[in-house]
Order: sequence, then structure tokens, then C-alpha cells
Amino acid sequence: MSVERLLDLARAQGLRVTAAESCTGGMVMAALTDVAGSSAVVERGFVTYSNTAKIEMLGVSADTLAAYGAVSEDVAAQMATGALSHSDADLAVSVTGIAGPGGSEYKPEGRVCFGLARGSHVHSETQEFGAQGRGEVRRLARDHALTLLEKALADSTV
Repeated sequence: MSVERLLDLARAQGLRVTAAESCTGGMVMAALTDVAGSSAVVERGFVTYSNTAKIEMLGVSADTLAAYGAVSEDVAAQMATGALSHSDADLAVSVTGIAGPGGSEYKPEGRVCFGLARGSHVHSETQEFGAQGRGEVRRLARDHALTLLEKALADSTV
């Protein structure tokens, strides 16, 4: 994954990107904006750590949160589509997970759900990074989100 390549691909296609982040707390946007010239591509970012923020800022359904919990592919998909609809971006990635310490039998530490939205296409997936410690899970989640963006930009059918 190369942030520079991601930004170059978006710039070449005239696309803007956004991110909706929970457990990464803005790390995806920080990685993007660390690169000079990223303002041509980065539209805005959302740090929606609480469920209330997910509902108010992204339009995530309270019913979905109640049914599946914040760490779910359903919520990740709604976060990504909400980021698109609340911005002028063309491509959105979302991250929600359990960075640790802690977790539960059903949602263990290191489980992170991702969403990717472009137009009417929405993809969601879950990665199990394991109990590697909070900092490492957050770093891995950031890198995976950036990889999802880069792959989507490299494959214009996504």
C-alpha cells in the first residue's frame, strides 16, 4: 500500500475521498493528509467514535446499531454510505472495531469491520487482526483501510 499511489490514482481520475473512522480515531485521514498535495483529493473526514456520532454525523440507523452493534459489517457499510452522502467525496472508506484491550467472546479484540462506498456500490468486510495490542490493531486497521481505497481506485469497476 502506498498513500502516494492512492492519491495519484484519485487525482488522475478526478475523484475525492473521505473516511469515516471509529477505532482508528482519524489515523486514516492523518495518513492521507501527511502527503503534500493531498488537498486535491481529500474532501473531509469523520471521526465518529460514539454511536451518537455515527447516527448524527453519518446517518447510521439506531436500529442497525441496536441489532448488530457498532462493530459490524452492517454499521461499517452505513458509515461508508453516510460519509458519501454527507460530503462531496466520490469514494468513502469506514473503519469500526475493537482495538483493545478487551473485547468479548462474540466480538474479540482485534476484530475490525470496514466499509467501502462508491456511487451505489457498497462493500463491507471484517478482518480479524487478533489481540496484538491497541496500537498495533489501530495501525493494521489504518493500513487496511488505505489498501481498500487504493484497490478501489486501481479497479475503476469498484
